[in-house]
Amino acid sequence: MRCVARVLFFMLGAFILASSSVAQPRAAQNNSSSLGPNETDIRNRTNAWTVGLAGGLLEGAPIHFATEIARVVNDGSDMHVLPVVTRGPTENVNDLLYLRGIDAAIINSDSLEEYKSQVPQIQKRITYVLSLFPSELHVFVRPEIHTLAELAGKKVNFNTQGTAAAYSGPLIFSRLGIDVDKTFIPHPVALEQMKRGEIAAVVFVTSKPVDAFAKGKWDDGFKFLPVEFGPKFEDYYLASALSSADYPNLIRNGERVSTIAVPTILAAFNWPEGSPRYRRVARLIDELFSRVDKLKAPGFDPKWKDVNLTTQVPGLERFPAAQAWLDRKANNKQSALP
Repeated sequence: MRCVARVLFFMLGAFILASSSVAQPRAAQNNSSSLGPNETDIRNRTNAWTVGLAGGLLEGAPIHFATEIARVVNDGSDMHVLPVVTRGPTENVNDLLYLRGIDAAIINSDSLEEYKSQVPQIQKRITYVLSLFPSELHVFVRPEIHTLAELAGKKVNFNTQGTAAAYSGPLIFSRLGIDVDKTFIPHPVALEQMKRGEIAAVVFVTSKPVDAFAKGKWDDGFKFLPVEFGPKFEDYYLASALSSADYPNLIRNGERVSTIAVPTILAAFNWPEGSPRYRRVARLIDELFSRVDKLKAPGFDPKWKDVNLTTQVPGLERFPAAQAWLDRKANNKQSALP
């Protein structure tokens, strides 16, 4: 139902945008008469190679990654990436499908699940460019809770609506078959309530380490519960673990807590090959893949150092131009061998 509501909302928004732009072509024609040939060429070239990239909430990691991509690939009028602040990586699927001007987006892989019944062949309409970073599931519980099953019927917080935890967390618990009393309040508030015994657990879906756990002070017994990777998670998720290196105050030295991770990916609509928007994304890919080493240098998010262009994403096909770039790179390496 939420998916239908969002689709209708963005379809209405598109209608309003289209209606408001009826008079624009005439205005554009009038304005173009005052432009010289060089200015007209610059305007056309700039628009031809501008890519709208849906990032996410201002406080989230995705918009930060989108901004850093723009810093590296922007090249005058030959490549212009516009990072767009949105309502979050799960909402970005909607933006990619329906919002005018959005060519690519940063999304969580499991956010496609909600659209399966509403958008035929969703996994054919959206492709991935590359896997950016995994967002690990953290199920953090009070001392009296020892298993996931014990959370049934108890209050569990999933952060505010629009965040990765608010979408992925309930979906994961549904797959586990555990029905909890879900709350959606800011995690800092929930953590204080948890200390007072008002909430049994909090669920984070974000890249480790999380400062609240790594730097926070927690009494004995507060802990992470393991979530084992298995067939019910193979479609979108990856096996992962939390270790003492991540959280030395909560996990004993040398121990690991099994969990799963949600891939956060750079995705693109599956534009028809040869179309103007396909060419825009293809140029973005060429510039990004060719300069990815710059993103691994000091001054950029440290997570870029772990980005591997060849990493595959469960449940999605790679954008054809991205696969072609990787194939050319592999062939060049092979031909360079003695």
